Amino acid sequence: MAGADGHFGQVALVHDWVVDLGGAERVLGALREMFPAARLHTLFHAPASLRRLGFDPERVSTSFLQRIPGVTRRYRRLLPLYPAAIERFDLAGYDLIVSSSHAVAKGVRRGPGQVHVCYCHTPRCYAGEMRDEYLRLQGLDRGPARAATVALLERMRRWDARTAARVDHFVANSQAVAGRIRRSYGRDAAVVHPPVDVTRFQPAARPTDHFLVVSRLVPYKRADLAVLACSQLALPLKVVGDGPAGRDVRALAGPSVEFLGWQDDEAIAELMAGARALLFPANEDFGIVPVEAQAAGTPVIALGEGGALDTVVPADGRNWDEATGVFFDEQTVAAVTGALTWFLEHEDRFSSAVTRRNAERFSKERFVAGLAAEIRTAAARSA
Repeated sequence: MAGADGHFGQVALVHDWVVDLGGAERVLGALREMFPAARLHTLFHAPASLRRLGFDPERVSTSFLQRIPGVTRRYRRLLPLYPAAIERFDLAGYDLIVSSSHAVAKGVRRGPGQVHVCYCHTPRCYAGEMRDEYLRLQGLDRGPARAATVALLERMRRWDARTAARVDHFVANSQAVAGRIRRSYGRDAAVVHPPVDVTRFQPAARPTDHFLVVSRLVPYKRADLAVLACSQLALPLKVVGDGPAGRDVRALAGPSVEFLGWQDDEAIAELMAGARALLFPANEDFGIVPVEAQAAGTPVIALGEGGALDTVVPADGRNWDEATGVFFDEQTVAAVTGALTWFLEHEDRFSSAVTRRNAERFSKERFVAGLAAEIRTAAARSA
């Protein structure tokens, strides 16, 4: 299927859905550039988002969910229909299937002789770590509907585990996700970090006085910890982003905290370059924002879990030739204030050049080369 020239025959791309453009969609955009002749199969999409990724609508196939009025607003309530929708795609005639999966895309059916490589953003453990969040967001976390929904999610968990066998080769976006794939599916996964456009960012000649949070204001992102810590220490903090938890987070802020709401890419790049440090209290599967901050030469103060373990080099007091940030070990205000205090004592030891160099490990070119190598490995195993 694949020769030394890197061609992989007829290629099908599969992605869960294209609505908001987040990290998973950046990967999809890079896949389009890798395979410009490939056809995209996705459950549903917002046409404007599809155009921003550069896809020709004539080369996109959707499921029956696309015909549901308002699907791009209501799609979280349609979760029970996803397995049937993804399994109805007919991928006969393709040599290679590349799925970009954070929900059900990996469950697409394949035929004899086809190779399926799944770039997994995270396994969805529907009856595990995803269940309580889903129930809460849909207002089903109490009352008689809870039991029925839990039973449905358990069926989806079994489907999710069973369809892992349809994947020939898993590629994870971080070591944390590779571990989750191992626990969820009993499968090993190579790690290829997702692409980050580090060229958009440049270190500033001299940072200003502010610390920075760039995040959707939703509960699991834990922006409240950064707000409370900076309020207690009277440190200037700028918060970029908004969301359903915005009102609650604003209520916690002292006079040193400023909420900027949504900002465009150019403004965020400028704010990152001018920040003393980025605060990142979330436990993310990968987390693009810390890489972007480092591309701007800005250190990161982060929870030492999840994707941050791959992207940030924590200072230990001796490794200043490679250190790019500070870790705290639990999601508490005390832990964040402790990390901030340590950072303030050692701030002048961090180098914007070292921090920028670390971010360059996550360029699009490295993603493309790494994923192409994994696809060649999968093809060779299946030959």
